[in-house]
Amino acid sequence: MREIITALIDVAAGRAKAQLVFKNINIVNVFTGEIIKADVAVHDGYIAGIGEYEGAEEYDMKDKYLCPGFMDSHMHIESTMVTPGEFAKAVAVRGTTGIIADPHEIANVKGIAGIKYMLEGTENLPLDVYIMLPSCVPATPYENSGSILKAEDLLELINHPRVLGLGELMDFENVINCEKSIINKIVLCQNAGKLIDGHGPNLRGRELNAYTASGVRTEHECTAPEEAVERLRLGMHIMLREGSAAKNLVDLLPAMNNSSINRCMFCTDDRHPEDILKQGHINNNVRLAIKNGIDPVLAIQMATINVARCYNLHRVGGVAPGYKADLLILNDLESIDIYQVYKNGKLIAENNKALFDIFSINDSKMRNSVNIKELEEDSFQIKNDSGQLRIIGLVPNSLLTRALIKEVIKKDDKYFTKEGEELLKIAVIERHNATGNIGLGLVLGLGLKNGAIASSIAHDSHNIVVIGDNDRDMKEAVEKLKEIGGGVAIASEGEIIKHLSLPIAGLMSDSSIEEVERVLAGLNETAYKMGVNKVYDPSMTLSFLALPVIPEIKLTDIGLFDVNSFKFVSINV
Repeated sequence: MREIITALIDVAAGRAKAQLVFKNINIVNVFTGEIIKADVAVHDGYIAGIGEYEGAEEYDMKDKYLCPGFMDSHMHIESTMVTPGEFAKAVAVRGTTGIIADPHEIANVKGIAGIKYMLEGTENLPLDVYIMLPSCVPATPYENSGSILKAEDLLELINHPRVLGLGELMDFENVINCEKSIINKIVLCQNAGKLIDGHGPNLRGRELNAYTASGVRTEHECTAPEEAVERLRLGMHIMLREGSAAKNLVDLLPAMNNSSINRCMFCTDDRHPEDILKQGHINNNVRLAIKNGIDPVLAIQMATINVARCYNLHRVGGVAPGYKADLLILNDLESIDIYQVYKNGKLIAENNKALFDIFSINDSKMRNSVNIKELEEDSFQIKNDSGQLRIIGLVPNSLLTRALIKEVIKKDDKYFTKEGEELLKIAVIERHNATGNIGLGLVLGLGLKNGAIASSIAHDSHNIVVIGDNDRDMKEAVEKLKEIGGGVAIASEGEIIKHLSLPIAGLMSDSSIEEVERVLAGLNETAYKMGVNKVYDPSMTLSFLALPVIPEIKLTDIGLFDVNSFKFVSINV
């Protein structure tokens, strides 16, 4: 490092030529909110100076803009359904040079081995991948996952140089009630001098104060401006999320003002291949913010330096001497049209094409993760399935559901409300230890007809979730997942008509992101033809119906769970 520092000083002082100089470029200064025309000298992977410089290579960029590489403040690589390398190829060309990843999806299936797989798989990529250790495996004690991680299990990884802290504390109820095992994890993180991410939807007042007092410093689950403002006042950093199922960015923009915007940043959380390939990654968040009235420089601040400051990442997130040369060259500032992407001063993408190769790693321990008991013909039969029943009501573009109570009538093995609305049956099947657990419920709003959709992606314990209007197709779809080692399957009239194989922990494919997107698009098209309401992404919506930390009502392998009261409830009222 001594040699690098000495060389940078020599270049900055003009005593030596830089390896690379961008001449006459419009620099987005995220520190002062200005756009400055100057040269930018790059040497040994760092920015050496800004002003007038000479270089071994010089590029005249007089009509272009230069800004720091974008960073995703909170996301799950597993939700892209591809390996870390394939993910890196997809997002690098879209301007992402750093992410804060929480591997709790694969940890819920494979435990510490899953986290180590993600650490190994993100080595030597032209993408900074920082890890937040999963805090809640399982997410709550109200479901069965493939692993249980305690503080002592996380101890061996807490001081890893790319581990920044403790991932989203979803079990906020036990945090507030000072449950011993969750407090142990908080203490482990605090003693290591690392950060804690939050996940406290709908917490307000004293409960929010108690949650924040534990050391939680971020929140990505705000859906309304007043929620974000209350958290900002308590010193939290707010993530404006634009994922595939949850899209809160535009709704939260009114929460920001000139003083608080430096504590606001962008995240994707869970984003599917189609959305990444067609709309973008963090570049999509930046564009959307600009489109809705945010100054382009401020939007870029939210995607760069704000993330670096929140996570105590030094020498990234800005264009200044001594900072890493993680840089974007933009054709246009308003549309965030990316011409080139540089990582550590090296060109890694140009005109939407990746200029680097990725290498596979051994994933044999991540396979063969679907372990279920054989299903019977009556496995999905609901007892006492008419009268006043509790129903899961879907909410468009949200992870939230509504806890509905409706008069239900059963006709020819199909379910309807008294008003004539058709209901679908949902089941969550424990898939890690073949316990035979099956939770059952009813859903309103999806619209599927004459078939079933099953998935081994069911946040966060990733049991199998299946939804359908008849038991035969539900059984067929689940059995297909067992055969292929996980994925998504659609059945109709007793036959599998579409499927996507996700053999890595039942969460990720070993194919390219383009191939996964093609197959997934076919699955979605089929689902829509079968009546699924187009306001819902079929597989993504399905995957969150088993998440018992997002209000109001969800289904786990143990049964219907009322998130507001944090207890199981009967389907019968």
